[in-house]
Amino acid sequence: MHTLLVATNPDPRSLTHHVVDELKTALHPGPVEVADLSKEQFNPTFTLADRRAYHQAGGYPPDVVREHRRLERATDLVLVFPVYWWSMPALLKGWIDRVFVNGWAFEYSPTSGLQPRLQALTTHLVPIAGDDPAAFERRGYGEALRTQIERGIIGYCGSRRGTTAFIYESEQPSSEATARSVDRAVRLIGEAVRARTPAPS
Repeated sequence: MHTLLVATNPDPRSLTHHVVDELKTALHPGPVEVADLSKEQFNPTFTLADRRAYHQAGGYPPDVVREHRRLERATDLVLVFPVYWWSMPALLKGWIDRVFVNGWAFEYSPTSGLQPRLQALTTHLVPIAGDDPAAFERRGYGEALRTQIERGIIGYCGSRRGTTAFIYESEQPSSEATARSVDRAVRLIGEAVRARTPAPS
């Protein structure tokens, strides 16, 4: 069992990083690796070199290869991110655009079609939202986010869908509701990683 926590928030004092710290503690003594994309200054821009590598299904840029090696060590991937405009931050989206690429995360050709390749990886999500659960469900944002990420990314690449544990009301004056939401999310992710089976979300 090896867990990779991917954090996308430029503020090291943010709730995102607090959740990552809590997850590291909860997953102890199992091996945990943290990818702080902001601190590491990962370049999310999908360049012409990335485009060529996509079409060649190989010849990836060195920074992408480093991410592949990091992910290949992991049995579980946990994406911890603030919800921006009902989706993930641009940095995390760019990381996925460049890293989860043809020839590594999946193989596609007009003749053979789609062949997912990440069956050995279980992916969990911890979206941190400013709104409450009722607003997410009433407006369909929760389902939209699940469709985009769980089905459109995780499922497309063949990764096992782990737990999606929302943290709601992250910007409320009272921190009690947020603390309860953090505790619940950390517990659900910890249980899912240790069990190696999806937990209820």
